[in-house]
Amino acid sequence: MRVTRPMLAAAGAVAAVALAGCGSGGDAAAKVPPVATGSLESLAAEVKCKPDIQTDADTIRQAICTTSTGRFVLATFSTDRGQREWINEAKDYGGYYLVGRKWVAVGDDGVVRTLRGTLGGDVEIGTDHHAHAGHGG
Repeated sequence: MRVTRPMLAAAGAVAAVALAGCGSGGDAAAKVPPVATGSLESLAAEVKCKPDIQTDADTIRQAICTTSTGRFVLATFSTDRGQREWINEAKDYGGYYLVGRKWVAVGDDGVVRTLRGTLGGDVEIGTDHHAHAGHGG
């Protein structure tokens, strides 16, 4: 079976939503370090995670990581464009995204903000579908 970007984005987003639970709050005012770079394994090592590789393809590598802060999805990309396409598709599923150069970490707000203190990067927030839920009125 050929792995496509929409399939990977959906899988990553679903995993992120499934992993998102109660997280500890991070200090938003904390100093943010320069954005980390490197392979999936080196980024995981920075946050003291042994990655459980879920996807190992030419264009994307994706793993589930668990740290003392919580669980999250970590993905690396071969191109900036591939990363942006993945994020744009995945954000439709909601969630919190820590975005670096050719990598993204996806998890709940507390996990993402804590990871940002080590990996740097920018926080992006997915679509909040709760605001769109009908209440039968």
